[in-house]
Amino acid sequence: MSVRAGRAAPPDQDRPAGRGKPAGAPGWADSALDAVLARVTVTRAEVGARFPLYADPDSGRWKTTARGSWTGGFWAGLLWLLARHTGLPPDREAARAGTSRLADWAGADTSTRGLIFWYGTLFADDDDDTEDRVRSQGARACRDAFDTELGLVPWGSAFGGPRRMARVDGVPGMVPLLATVDAEAATSHLRRHLDLFTRTRPFSWSWLHTEEAGWTAGADPPPGWSRGPAWLLLALAEGACLPGGDSFAALADTVTPASGVPLADTAHPHGPLDTSAAAITALALLRLGRRDRAVEILDVLVHRHLTTDGRLLDGCYDRTATTAVRHELIWGDFFLAYALAELTGRAPGGTG
Repeated sequence: MSVRAGRAAPPDQDRPAGRGKPAGAPGWADSALDAVLARVTVTRAEVGARFPLYADPDSGRWKTTARGSWTGGFWAGLLWLLARHTGLPPDREAARAGTSRLADWAGADTSTRGLIFWYGTLFADDDDDTEDRVRSQGARACRDAFDTELGLVPWGSAFGGPRRMARVDGVPGMVPLLATVDAEAATSHLRRHLDLFTRTRPFSWSWLHTEEAGWTAGADPPPGWSRGPAWLLLALAEGACLPGGDSFAALADTVTPASGVPLADTAHPHGPLDTSAAAITALALLRLGRRDRAVEILDVLVHRHLTTDGRLLDGCYDRTATTAVRHELIWGDFFLAYALAELTGRAPGGTG
């Protein structure tokens, strides 16, 4: 585990009008959020029109992609969160441009469109038509991809492999995105993934459907994958906002991780950690009303893994492929910023 220099403490930003800090929010949370948002400004200058994916833990230099892959929405979301906090026209224009570049993903056959379109538009200005246009386009495309026989939006073929698959990382984001156009489809998508999860032992995070065998569990990602329970917990928190969603919130204890920052793969106890999974978990717990547990996780992330210049290190992109195993990950930064904004009362309204 990499323990980094103390808490981040750049000068406090002015808090948006009407957004006070909730009672009892820890003093370190505001300065930590400021540091992560300051990092967004630095990252934007480095990557230009490309999308950051992961950054070297020593140099801070980003590996980028031209189209954003499945993580593009997290960069657009960070740009919007920065713009909402500064109110500066150049920041708003950069956020609009980032969201606009996501539009091509509407036609991509992948259930990660939930991550792309929901989180890429979540913090957009209330009166910004870019948000409405891009989110609506993505939501309609996902509804059109809904498979009534399978009861879900399939994983898809955009990243290779069989199309009629289900994966847990195709659930968060997809649930609230689908709900904007079809609440019944959103509920079905979540329930089918939960059914697949609960019927599989040992745990599996992916499932293949064939006419011959029906649903069978997949081995990739592995059963001990850190983000499996984190993604599912976040999906439950999103499902709790659906009509009749109390039953989803009640299932949270079945998937809440025991440790603050989990191993990237529990089958490798001496392997790397994954702070990005912890950040996802913290946000999910906050949205489920489990504030004390969320604050415990955020405290560890801020004081042990966040650098003074706002980089959340010790995230693991892919332990099996040994890709970016102790790095800053764009979704780790996003979910840490989102959770800190929720905790401090600085999250824009209407986050659903």
